[in-house]
Amino acid sequence: MTMRLNTVVCVALALLLNLTVCCQASLNTRIIGGGDATEGFWPWHVSIYTSRSNIIVCGGSLINKDWVLTSAFCSNNINDVGSSNFIIYLGRLKQSGPNTHEVNRTLSRVITHPNYTSSTSDNDIALLQLSSSVDFTAHIKPVCLAAAGSEFDEGIQSWVTGWGVTYSEESPDILQETEIAIVSNYNCSIVYTNRISITDNMMCAGLTDGGKGSCSYDNGGPLVTKQSSRWIQAGIVSVGCDSSLPSVFTRVSKYQDWINTQIDNNQPGFITFSYYNNNTLDPISYIPDIYDIFSGSSPDLHLFPFYLTFTIISLIFCP
Repeated sequence: MTMRLNTVVCVALALLLNLTVCCQASLNTRIIGGGDATEGFWPWHVSIYTSRSNIIVCGGSLINKDWVLTSAFCSNNINDVGSSNFIIYLGRLKQSGPNTHEVNRTLSRVITHPNYTSSTSDNDIALLQLSSSVDFTAHIKPVCLAAAGSEFDEGIQSWVTGWGVTYSEESPDILQETEIAIVSNYNCSIVYTNRISITDNMMCAGLTDGGKGSCSYDNGGPLVTKQSSRWIQAGIVSVGCDSSLPSVFTRVSKYQDWINTQIDNNQPGFITFSYYNNNTLDPISYIPDIYDIFSGSSPDLHLFPFYLTFTIISLIFCP
């Protein structure tokens, strides 16, 4: 009975620890706009480089201190070349450097979804385990992930980030950010007729007649949406670079079980996103921000006593 109670306590504490850390971009106050990102605005965005030529090949997102979420397209390329030939950069703003808040890691493990199909881009999701854990800072933080059952209705505004090629067909030096609206799978399927099949494992964003979106080397990067003060990753860059079509993303909420079965401990924070939650009309299923009960201007400092307390209790109860 005692062992079972300890297990329950450990699972609950792990969830609370992840939710107090993930989703928070304390340096990001931007609401609208596009173009060059500001340092620290997207602290979960990671870049994947080849160590041989120091060229960016993909993007990804930090989801806890040890793991990066990316696309299967990217992980297959990593496996083809050899994982020892890649470097993961975190806290990076400029490709040319120097980046004051940057750290890097190599890879210790690459996990591609077993049902990924390159010809259809279905199940385009993968996990990368870092060679060693990273310390969280204002410029390096994990993003929370959309939980199973999350709803992203057409028109909801989201952000995609990356170093992918621009309309001038050049890879920018500074991390790029673009705000795009969710497109329903129905409308996306219409414009993608005779190209690819838009499955329930996918989601789309951008204008149906083209415009802003993702492109080459953005693959694996995050599509995030804000709920209250938390950023939740809705999608993973999968198909794009056609200026006449919306971008296609892997729908993260479809893979909560798969992600949790691959990561043995310190599982990522999952939050249910819904249109009603985002407009504060349905508070029942919403997970509130812990720091909202305090006053002041420094939520990260307010969270620290909770985080420290949870950590100490975890050391006592959890092996």
